[in-house]
Amino acid sequence: MIEIEFLLAPFVACLILTGIHAYLGIHVIERKVIFVDLSLAQIAALGTSFGFLIGFEYGSTTSYFISLSFAFVGAAIFSLTRSRNERVPQEAIIGIVYAVSAAAFVLIMDRAPEGAEKIKGMMLGSILYVNWQDIIKTGILYALIGLFHFVYRHKFIMISQNPGKAFDEGIHVKFWDFLFYISFGFVVTSSVAIAGVLQVFSYLVVPSVIAVLFSNQLKIRLWIGWSAGVLASLIGIIASLAFDMPTGAAIVCTFGVLLILSGLAHILMRKPQQVKIVSDEEFSVSKHS
Repeated sequence: MIEIEFLLAPFVACLILTGIHAYLGIHVIERKVIFVDLSLAQIAALGTSFGFLIGFEYGSTTSYFISLSFAFVGAAIFSLTRSRNERVPQEAIIGIVYAVSAAAFVLIMDRAPEGAEKIKGMMLGSILYVNWQDIIKTGILYALIGLFHFVYRHKFIMISQNPGKAFDEGIHVKFWDFLFYISFGFVVTSSVAIAGVLQVFSYLVVPSVIAVLFSNQLKIRLWIGWSAGVLASLIGIIASLAFDMPTGAAIVCTFGVLLILSGLAHILMRKPQQVKIVSDEEFSVSKHS
């Protein structure tokens, strides 16, 4: 009973992360900017490390806002580098920003006391020790961001799925991209503080990739993504407790295993259809010959 009560808060936190990240992940997949979350998360971590270096306690309100301001800079960079006829792929810009942010993060944390432990904490998080106050604040923030995206869903979906049409209809794509990445920055900054960079990336990308494998419809993709996130969270938390493993790492690895199993299931589901098509073609050829 004590173990269940101990795991309840981390599991609820995982549910909140799944709810917003599975949705944003579908946009990321459609935009083909897979590493934007990892890059923004790393920028947010860089902001946190900078705040820690100049004397603000890790996890404090001031540290959070410093991290958020860094994420806003990243949002501005990613929105301004988006164009209709881009000569340099935006994914290249995202990769460069991530590499530079990661290197700067390491340089800063190398100067900080217990830097190695802080790096580990920011990469994998400490979701097992999340408190209900943080869960409630994060849940309210994500609900507001979700409402914002729901109200303007037509613009966000069009820009993600058909940017050419958005440009043709006169939509200010860079402005709406900036709003998208600003909301993304709020989510990532809060998520990294709870779960760490790698876990946040897994919640964003893996459920969305699994969803894209099995459906082309947005609503169905959302339900698949949410289900995958909940399942991976539950198995990862239980496994971490049963085998005395770091919870964040266990959840990330569970996502990896779930993605592999989903990929195999997708292949097996397609194989009978391919065999049937080949059989029909062979029948048609043999009939005419």
